Amino acid sequence: MPAVLDSDSFGFLITDATRLYRAEFDRRIAAAGLGISPADARTLSHATRCGPIRQNLLAGRIGVEAMTVSESLDRLEGQGLVERGIDPSDRRAKLVHVTDAGAAMLGRIHEIAQSLWADASAGVTGSDWERFLQTLKSARDNLASLREQSRSGGVVA
Repeated sequence: MPAVLDSDSFGFLITDATRLYRAEFDRRIAAAGLGISPADARTLSHATRCGPIRQNLLAGRIGVEAMTVSESLDRLEGQGLVERGIDPSDRRAKLVHVTDAGAAMLGRIHEIAQSLWADASAGVTGSDWERFLQTLKSARDNLASLREQSRSGGVVA
């Protein structure tokens, strides 16, 4: 007999919330007529969040293949939203920089994201939302620590 799974467990809840959030974010970005795709909006957001960052590391942060982020950066660079330059510490690597136009575009993306968060948190008190975010940050940090231990050959049971 198959095990009964709790559809309100952490794994299911976080996956469902992420899927629903991403779908609504993508819909709102497309509807806003910004001239960039939802995927490019995510790339621009991560490039801004990470500061000047190597292209290959940006792909890892987003969770996509290097070729995927390269194609996205080609489009963003074509619109003047990012620039790629040589990394002074390793001339073989490219650093991604967000331009002033990219920062302005990110402002519009941020407004859309803030509106979505307001809708997603409807009916939740400010203190409950803050507690939720703190808990989620702790879970993220714990999972990142486990990932790092696993990569460094540490024992993770």
